[in-house]
Amino acid sequence: MRIRRRRDSAYNGIPRWVMAMAAVGALLVLLPLAAMLGRVNWPQFIPLITSESSLTALGLSLRTAAASTVLCVVFGVPLALVLARGDFPGQRLLRSFVLLPLVLPPVVGGIALLYAFGRQGLLGQSLEIAGIQIAFTTTAVVLAQTFVALPFLVVSLEGALRSAGSRYEAVAATLGARPTTVLRRVTLPLVLPGLASGAVLSFARSLGEFGATLTFAGSLQGVTRTLPLEIYLQRETDADAAVALSLLLVIVAVVVVGLSYRGPAPAGSVSRTARPGAPWRVAA
Repeated sequence: MRIRRRRDSAYNGIPRWVMAMAAVGALLVLLPLAAMLGRVNWPQFIPLITSESSLTALGLSLRTAAASTVLCVVFGVPLALVLARGDFPGQRLLRSFVLLPLVLPPVVGGIALLYAFGRQGLLGQSLEIAGIQIAFTTTAVVLAQTFVALPFLVVSLEGALRSAGSRYEAVAATLGARPTTVLRRVTLPLVLPGLASGAVLSFARSLGEFGATLTFAGSLQGVTRTLPLEIYLQRETDADAAVALSLLLVIVAVVVVGLSYRGPAPAGSVSRTARPGAPWRVAA
């Protein structure tokens, strides 16, 4: 009985065939990465990733990804709150449209953005008259990244909000707290791990965006040519540079995604500011 208990604890009650299938699934991800590692020109790795064009593309990617992450937080938090706490006709339809970029080909998103904000687009014509040009600028890169990354924050935060429930917010409201105060003092601290995780995942998705950026913003060096676009162009002329930059992007993505799962508290868990039994300090 003791031996069987130790064996059970070794795999946490998961059937062995599930472990085998999980191993195959992991190989589908790890094997291509290992193959890429084998093709890296290690003696020239540092010069390849520190060339002027590479550093320019990396810097542009980091700046635009940071800007798009801010936009995802600004617009994604209200969207997640409305979808998780609201109750109105068309709510499911709104959720479907908000999450559409998760399954939509990025190039289709780029075309949609082009017909919305391009020179002949739905809003682009009015913006052009006002002297504002968006398509094929750095702003277009940020919009394209925000378009594809916003659902990641909404999904993460909405899940955290639903897991946390609304009982603490109801208690705060009965104590006289205004809705904005409840949001600031109770709701956001309660789902902060989910918000942080969603923001990090949005940043990682923005960093790797390619199709919508190429369609809507083009590939102008120093203006719209992000690191994925640089990798695509280098693949045609310098395979060693493309592989080295690909590895750099993988490393950055692994670090970013790893940070999103670093926190000890899972998304939706009760934080210290709103734990059961803690005294309420809600300002009206």
